[in-house]
Amino acid sequence: HDILAYAAGEDVKINGEEKNGKKRNFVETIEAQISLKNYDPVRDKRFSGTFKLPTVPRPNLKCCVLGNAAHCEQADRIGVDHMSVEDLKKLNK
Repeated sequence: HDILAYAAGEDVKINGEEKNGKKRNFVETIEAQISLKNYDPVRDKRFSGTFKLPTVPRPNLKCCVLGNAAHCEQADRIGVDHMSVEDLKKLNK
């Protein structure tokens, strides 16, 4: 909580001491990778599922679907950029 306020440029109190925050001109991110000992994801299905984050980690993230005609049609329906196999061949030339 205090880290986010500090990164937004607000004054925060750390160990009873007032610190001036620094406004950042970029989004700060953290990548975490977790490994579990003695866990085989193919055999064990204990941790299957998804978790939705409370905030969007990358609001300006752009993606492009690479696929066949069926995938391109689905991407077109939901409004996502897409490229077919023929489009990729044109890029290679």
